[in-house]
Amino acid sequence: MKLEQISELLSLGEGQRIEFKSNMKNSAALGRVICGFLNSAGGYLICGIGDRGGILGVEASDSTLAELEKKLHEGISPKALVSVQVQELTGKSVVVIEVPAGKDVPYAFRNTIYVRSGEATRAADPETIRDIVMRREIEPERWERRFSVADMESDVDLEEVHAAVVDSQKVRRAFFRDNSDPTKVLEDFSAAKYGRLTNGGDVLFAANPALRLPQIRIRAMRYNSDKAGSTYRDMKSFEGPLQVIFEDAYSFIVRNTPSVSRFIKGSPKREDSPLYPEDAVREALINALAHRNYSASSGGVAIHIFPRRLEIWNSGPLLEGVTTESLAKGHISVLRNPDIAHALYLRGFMEKAGRGSVLMIRQCLDNDLVAPEWKSDKVLGVTVTFHAPEGTPQAEAYDGAHEPMTSGQVTAQVVEEGKHLVDKEVRQLASKLEDITAQVTAQVAAQVMLFCKEPRGAREIMGVVDLKHWKTFQVNYLRPLLESGLIEMTIPEKRRSSKQKYRLTTKGRDVLREVGA
Repeated sequence: MKLEQISELLSLGEGQRIEFKSNMKNSAALGRVICGFLNSAGGYLICGIGDRGGILGVEASDSTLAELEKKLHEGISPKALVSVQVQELTGKSVVVIEVPAGKDVPYAFRNTIYVRSGEATRAADPETIRDIVMRREIEPERWERRFSVADMESDVDLEEVHAAVVDSQKVRRAFFRDNSDPTKVLEDFSAAKYGRLTNGGDVLFAANPALRLPQIRIRAMRYNSDKAGSTYRDMKSFEGPLQVIFEDAYSFIVRNTPSVSRFIKGSPKREDSPLYPEDAVREALINALAHRNYSASSGGVAIHIFPRRLEIWNSGPLLEGVTTESLAKGHISVLRNPDIAHALYLRGFMEKAGRGSVLMIRQCLDNDLVAPEWKSDKVLGVTVTFHAPEGTPQAEAYDGAHEPMTSGQVTAQVVEEGKHLVDKEVRQLASKLEDITAQVTAQVAAQVMLFCKEPRGAREIMGVVDLKHWKTFQVNYLRPLLESGLIEMTIPEKRRSSKQKYRLTTKGRDVLREVGA
């Protein structure tokens, strides 16, 4: 949170979503307020501020903060992401605790449920508890909380569980009952319950969740020019535990973007650094993974690298209460996947809660780049775009390691990485598609065919092949595929039906079957 934002909160005074504490000595009092925020609309608890808004400051050493976080973690049930951050105001340390609106109400602190009433926190009476529970029953269980079909014994990546423990210890958020027992660790991460892995736990800790949840894969592409339809120089599909695919995808971005020389502030020296600031790109990528809509089988995360811009897309629009305008100012966190976000926070990958977008903007401006741009679409999801500075050349090759791919080669790589076919089968499929689809690139044909094994809507297909204009998609891609007999309409008698979908024909299935796809 920026200092001016804290100053604005101080000027507003205490209220439904803001509370001041002069110190942090009474962790139980802090826990009650945080619990009240979780059970309402979220809020900010600022320690080191007097009742009238005067800045008193607090002792905020690493050990003090670690002890506070431990007590909050142990006292709050169910577990929730609560961000604790130290800031300097007029030379004094204050601690800002940001609390998102909880998704698993009612929350309790030390077995008592608390709610906010104006600027006060009180224990909930039976009628209030009944109302909270009744409201929760109306909401369906979140996708990440449902049980996965993964096997706890054979599918969990024990090395990843151990890595999570180590990461949490490094950032002093190691709140485990027994870090030598993988099952207990998974339960402490809210990734397992009753000895079973949840969907969220599958995404976070399974060796290969894509076997059950293919939508968790990340697609990454580097284009030759600034037009999406151009040939590729590099293309990958990443799968595995969430943290692993995050690091692999970030490495892909670094490998496929140039370094630039910049002057160090206050020094005549220059240093080489990535074109797009590392912290900003990592924040954008981790946000895409944390906030995307995992429940949609057609969803996902995609990276598109052009010579003059970088786009990171995730399925699912911005949640209610978050706008592209509020992203530039910072906001109270609104979480689509609280359990996944909480695990990432414990490991140190999500530090800023609702202020990550502000960090990204600041990083870009500090590096003489324009602020990143967010676009949210109810159907297509969210895209954040980083723009290279004016005058950036249309680089022929950043690393010189890849020659431009032909459409057949791209098709081969799509099928090879998505379906793990052997080289011979890949070449056969690419060749077959190029022979059949004279008017459509083999790349698009392969993507659509693999995607349409189950009936899909036109908008879903457009999202997969990264096309936004309906007329272009219809004339150049959809119609030739229909005429080639590879796909068909599910409601051919009502061509313009809002429920119209497209699926593989017998001919299309035969083509895939020939190469084992």
